[in-house]
Amino acid sequence: MNFLKRTIYCGDLRVSDIGKKVTVCGWVQRQRDLGQLIFIDLRDRTGIVQLSFNEKTSRDIFDKAFHIRAEFVLCASGTVVERSSKNMEIPTGEIEIDVDTLQILSESQTPPFEILNDSNVNEELRLKYRYLDLRRPDMQNKIILRHKIVKAARDYFDDNGFIEVETPILIKSTPEGARDYLVPSRVFPGEFFALPQSPQMYKQLTMLAGFDRYMQIAKCFRDEDLRADRQPEFTQIDLEMSFADENDVMAISEGFIKKIYKDVLNIDIPLPLQRMTYSEAMERFGSDKPDLRFGMELVDVTQELKNTQFRVFASAVNSPNGAVKAIVAKNASDKFTRKAIDKLTHWIKAYGAMGLAWTKINSDGSSSSSYEKFLSQDETAALRDRVAAQNNDIIFIVSSDNKQVVYDSLGALRCELAKQLNIIDKSKPSLLWITDFPLFEYSEEEDRYVSKHHPFTMPFEEDIDLLCSHPEKTRAIAYDMILNGNEIGGGSVRISQPDIQEKMFNALGFSQQEAYDKFGYLIDAFKFGAPPHAGLAFGLDRLIMIMLDCDSIRDVIAYPKVASSAELMSKAPSAVSQKQLDELGICIKSEK
Repeated sequence: MNFLKRTIYCGDLRVSDIGKKVTVCGWVQRQRDLGQLIFIDLRDRTGIVQLSFNEKTSRDIFDKAFHIRAEFVLCASGTVVERSSKNMEIPTGEIEIDVDTLQILSESQTPPFEILNDSNVNEELRLKYRYLDLRRPDMQNKIILRHKIVKAARDYFDDNGFIEVETPILIKSTPEGARDYLVPSRVFPGEFFALPQSPQMYKQLTMLAGFDRYMQIAKCFRDEDLRADRQPEFTQIDLEMSFADENDVMAISEGFIKKIYKDVLNIDIPLPLQRMTYSEAMERFGSDKPDLRFGMELVDVTQELKNTQFRVFASAVNSPNGAVKAIVAKNASDKFTRKAIDKLTHWIKAYGAMGLAWTKINSDGSSSSSYEKFLSQDETAALRDRVAAQNNDIIFIVSSDNKQVVYDSLGALRCELAKQLNIIDKSKPSLLWITDFPLFEYSEEEDRYVSKHHPFTMPFEEDIDLLCSHPEKTRAIAYDMILNGNEIGGGSVRISQPDIQEKMFNALGFSQQEAYDKFGYLIDAFKFGAPPHAGLAFGLDRLIMIMLDCDSIRDVIAYPKVASSAELMSKAPSAVSQKQLDELGICIKSEK
């Protein structure tokens, strides 16, 4: 088809273009027939411009315009003129195009939903017709901002001496962490590739290869349950640096965040970012990704209850790994009814808590409580004084013989209360580093210690001797960047000495042969001179989601998956033919 060539985008036209002959292309937002006048709002990725058809328009073109409907694809030429009825709510609202040439390039059926910003459309329907959903200006703006952030990343790291290296997508399975997505091999029957959970080992090998500074916009895959901020396939901004320590990586990462906030959102991020140890974050906020945009810190009240006879608290106080902690919702007693508190009590059980103790202090000083009748007057007074409770406050307490349950429960509760009370300060982003993580965490499922990050993370030098004797006490030279209560990037100093790596594998319960079977190519490489190196990976999708204040990570990915990991538009995954299975030597086990 021969069609007119566009000379300008719809949203770029302004009063300064009056008198110019222009050609625009796009989709019809709406058509308005006023008898002797027809107006069409034409939309492309830059915005909307009004096309006008009047008594001066040829009958053929006027008739074409009369039959046009929403989402028709048009090409229109004409002269830019001043609008008689201006719309100052849009950038092109002072002008219109007096059309003298019109081409209908494609007609459209009535779409399943209207192409509007902030349309209240069921998400499943939006994802089924994602190509239509992506026509909405607010969705296009998010994808365009994503493009700008990726471009800024490449520019920034290039300016700082990084080389982009593409690492393989089909790799060896290394089942340390989340489940791998496996890819069968036709050439090697019965054997499988895996899709990478991260480029971790390849970027370390790139340091051994002497490239010194590596970065990559990397696709990664994890076969795990989804949440609002997770997808089975996701994108990382991945980086690694040789002859560098944690301070070098943190400095270069801070510079990147500062650049994209300034370039994309025109927000200045003061540097350096605050640093907080893992242990401090857990004690104060019950989370290793604390949101500092509001207070409501955890307060340890174990000492005030050390002699209590109340069994619920006494059990935790007397347990070697127990804790009793409280948070105070300030000026909230009139905002939470007993029914609302009961809902919170039920809600918090998902985090392992057996219950939620509370005291509600009314504005006149009277109170109601689920636990104070079991305490002495001195204990009640000491506890209230410890948490600095005042009239119109609510005290919430969680106790457990497992302090991790207390951290998880109250950490989640403080965030939930902040949302319900609308006390989160959204005027500026909250960024900080969490450092000094535990090197290991205990897996109940596997009945052993596993790496909290990955098995190539360097322990503190003074903790190396604890690797096998006291793994639970071993700290990692690891660091996470936190944005508004979400981890957006994590990294570590890597193990570069073979003897320390061997101790790490031993601590994880790997025999020498098991370690070699899984990571032999990396072990061999380290025999030929490994520079000290460290790195980090930003979760690009999550970073963009938080920067743009979106509720779901799906809003910043062009073609996302849903909670089941399916892609509704193409209906992936799907069954394959028996011929394909036979070629791969695969037999499907039917479910009964």
